[in-house]
Amino acid sequence: MLIIKNPSTNPYFNLAAEEYLLKHFDEDIFTLWRNENAIIVGKHQNTLAEINVEHVEANKVNVVRRLSGGGAVFHDLGNINFTFISNAKEGADIKIDFKFFTMPIIEVLKEMGINAEFSGRNDLLIEGQKFSGNAEHIYHQKKRTLHHGTLLFASEIADLSAALKVNPLKFQDKAVKSFRSRVTNISSHLKESMTVIEFYEKVVDYISNKYEDVKFYNYTAEDIGAIEALVESKYKTWEWNFGYSPKYAFQKMIKTEGGNIEIYMNVEKGMIENIKFHGDFFNVKEVEELETLLLGSRHSIADLEERLSTIEVGDYINKTTKEELLAGMF
Repeated sequence: MLIIKNPSTNPYFNLAAEEYLLKHFDEDIFTLWRNENAIIVGKHQNTLAEINVEHVEANKVNVVRRLSGGGAVFHDLGNINFTFISNAKEGADIKIDFKFFTMPIIEVLKEMGINAEFSGRNDLLIEGQKFSGNAEHIYHQKKRTLHHGTLLFASEIADLSAALKVNPLKFQDKAVKSFRSRVTNISSHLKESMTVIEFYEKVVDYISNKYEDVKFYNYTAEDIGAIEALVESKYKTWEWNFGYSPKYAFQKMIKTEGGNIEIYMNVEKGMIENIKFHGDFFNVKEVEELETLLLGSRHSIADLEERLSTIEVGDYINKTTKEELLAGMF
């Protein structure tokens, strides 16, 4: 097994690194890594339905889609992520097995005096509160499993809640939805205090002693170049992080000085296919012209703001500003 202590805290690089290791290496791998503030959404999720857009924009939270399914999670530097990449045993079928890959985490915490347990489909709990969510992806071409999970050690729980707080009534779709659990930090349950880096090293030490034929590996210049290329071509793109979302319908009502405005949109692959504005507002110019202007735009703040900047919104919806209308579309 290769053990990689990944020093990067760039979420785009770290998610790309997982795919690179899964597809271009043959060895079993264990790697630990941390991300600066980021929301990591599951492969099959509607990104905008999982994030608090206003909070994300204001706090410059990175948003990245991962290879695996499951729900959205918030990462900060108080959270450690662990990844196992494992080959199927010879002659055996490849399969999803959350308990197998989370058992080493339960064991290392037990050594620290913490009674953690596996619960439900893919969570780890301490005293009934979640500290680890887990997900898996199967790479059939090489019969390899990628298992990754969070380890909330000293995360800012308030930031986690704010970043993922969204009104589910705005979106109607068939995407996988996240379930919010009561969460806790590992550090709150330790008998002796330690830093997140000290905890990181304890996990590495435990894994290195548990498995046979362990070798520590550092990314080469060639590895880094290939990962960064994957970042630019996939993990940092709007097409992957937002456009990959399944088709959805969006609806929201806002109140401005001009009256109540109901906004309805149908979005596919992140692009607005249909948009309608209804309400008790007055207008000088026909609102259908505004709707036509926005058709075909990405459902993104930057793209919609650019289009709305070419007109005077108040001409179409009286006493309503561009900023108010834009906020109503998220």
